[in-house]
Amino acid sequence: MTKLELHTSNDDLPKRQGFDRLTKYIRVRSEPDARFIEFDFAIGDPSLFVELVMPKGAFEAFCAANDVVHMTEDQIREVDAEMEKWRYGEETLMSHNHNRASE
Repeated sequence: MTKLELHTSNDDLPKRQGFDRLTKYIRVRSEPDARFIEFDFAIGDPSLFVELVMPKGAFEAFCAANDVVHMTEDQIREVDAEMEKWRYGEETLMSHNHNRASE
């Protein structure tokens, strides 16, 4: 069986510039004992993310290769609040119905 190797960086390259210097954020959404890790991955701005799923070993290698930072609780609240605006709008019938249902 061939071992899978992730080639995401090369130490022989000149100092990282531009894109490579941006902070890479993750937010784990799966349970701690899950077989697959479900997480959000963002580059530069925690609110612009993609949803990814990986086996635990691949997730750990991905995090190490990308030198990720876990989103803070404040960042998570901001992202969730922004998603609510997109989902339900502001000052709309749908947002009012949603707000009443959560009371």
